[in-house]
Amino acid sequence: MTDAPWQGDACSLVEAFRSGERSPREEVEATLVAIEESDLNAFSFIDPDRALAAADTADVNLPFGGVPVGIKELDAVAGWPHTHASLLFKDHVATTTQDSVARLLERGGAVPVGMTTASEFGGLNVSVTKLNGVTHNPWRHGRTTGGSSAGSAAAVSGGLVTLCTAGDGGGSIRIPAGYTGLVGLKGTYGRISRGPNAPHRPGTEVCGALTRSVRDIARHYDVAAGTALTDPTSLPSHGRWEAELGTHELAGRKMGLCLDLGGVTLEPGVAETLRASAEQLAQVTGMELVEIEVPLPNLAAQWVMGNLSALIAELGDMWPKRAGELTDQVRLGLLLADSMYNLRVAGVAEELRVQAYQAMAEAFGKVDLVVAATNPGPAFKASSTVSAPDADKIERLLEAPGVHHVVRGLMGSMRLAKGIAPSLPNRTLDVATAKIPDIVTMGALTIISNLYGNPAVSIPGGLVDGLPVGLQVLAPHHQDGLLLDVALRAESEIGWTYPFLPA
Repeated sequence: MTDAPWQGDACSLVEAFRSGERSPREEVEATLVAIEESDLNAFSFIDPDRALAAADTADVNLPFGGVPVGIKELDAVAGWPHTHASLLFKDHVATTTQDSVARLLERGGAVPVGMTTASEFGGLNVSVTKLNGVTHNPWRHGRTTGGSSAGSAAAVSGGLVTLCTAGDGGGSIRIPAGYTGLVGLKGTYGRISRGPNAPHRPGTEVCGALTRSVRDIARHYDVAAGTALTDPTSLPSHGRWEAELGTHELAGRKMGLCLDLGGVTLEPGVAETLRASAEQLAQVTGMELVEIEVPLPNLAAQWVMGNLSALIAELGDMWPKRAGELTDQVRLGLLLADSMYNLRVAGVAEELRVQAYQAMAEAFGKVDLVVAATNPGPAFKASSTVSAPDADKIERLLEAPGVHHVVRGLMGSMRLAKGIAPSLPNRTLDVATAKIPDIVTMGALTIISNLYGNPAVSIPGGLVDGLPVGLQVLAPHHQDGLLLDVALRAESEIGWTYPFLPA
């Protein structure tokens, strides 16, 4: 019997199956033991019977034949819990399987072992919920993996499985990848189907995976990408993502360095580390690194309001009756959206979004790629429910007795006031953005690619205080293959490692 799960990538595990070096059943058994013994809290649900049965019938000639994988708990798998990582849905069971998951299991031949933890409704880049507790970073227990694909990042970087599904609506693939030293690609919007039951609003979410190698991402694209009748925004796929790895000429291309994209303040040591990483990437690829400014409007507050208004509709009559079961941050956000969101806010959000489109178009008119930080700093405290420098103070404020009654009263007043002065919510959001930017602009380094819809990848960019920081590379729409080749060169010529491997 295999003592531990495979320490390489998913593609090499398939090769080991085909050569007879390992068997799918042995790998699943080792995986289940490792998950049981792990203190990462990466999985919220395990289905050993299904995993072992699938392993016994696995076709190793398929792209991921026999490979144990984790499914993000925000993704639907028929017959499995579909909790949205929230107490409100803790007893719900999915009746359908998400297109992207079905393709991974059916076309790819992967073996599903369980569901990985996520932040509640995927709304925060933290790794703690009331439903599942705290998920820990394999690089340092007690530090976050980010979110929303928290457990997926922990499971892959922590040596439990080689691949997990993930999703990115504001940075939820790239943020955890950056915090855990993984490669994480958010593809062009529509690259992988979000169906069935895929709402268009807010038009920012993409499906994907967290992996240990670039070729794993490319192979996942070959399996999962393409059009689907259930998702009219899905894009065609040529199906040659892995075969075309390494075919893009990089020498002579321009990389525009804008580490603090979106005006985000980086923590000490991050800019220096990532600048050195970008310079090294330019050197090994022959690309030209130039300084660039990308003057983006700050539309995070209006965008968040719109997203939360859609969530209110999904909760139906559970809101606000069961508000106390939500995490404090989601509950407060819903109170704000319920009270402040109106047509004026929606209109301003669209105006700002168009301005952001123009800023990104102008940037890509000057350079081939934009290089930025993935996160403001290395992983913060795992138990934090707010990703901000003053997280402890903010959490104490939110947890103070009666604070939500005060907020509810204020928001009730705002609801009345916006009927008299419709522009008041926008003015209030502008003040909030100026006064508490670290809260309002949560994930601001990554969100622009969700709004614009272009592909962006986070690759390991070095260590700060012994923890990984991600270097984010952005490309124009439909240049996913170019980004894969940039990441591939970084992987092959600079290299990266994982905390479960010997130093």
